[in-house]
Amino acid sequence: MADGVHTEPGLSEGKTYRLHLVCAGSGSARLRFEPASAGAMATVLYDGSAVQQRLTGDELVRIDVAGAKGAAGVVAWQIDAV
Repeated sequence: MADGVHTEPGLSEGKTYRLHLVCAGSGSARLRFEPASAGAMATVLYDGSAVQQRLTGDELVRIDVAGAKGAAGVVAWQIDAV
């Protein structure tokens, strides 16, 4: 999980979306948004459980998922319009 997930999806300003994120392996990761008002920061465990996060589209939203030290595994994510 050294590379993590770093993306700037093309979201429509003012629309609401749902981010689905799942991590499998060992350890945990930190989910963060820029701007911070787009969504809530969270810790995601690598236990295969899906995490859902509501986010608001802005001109530019950046989503970062960074593994904690020693974390290993895979991450899958999807964004759907609500």
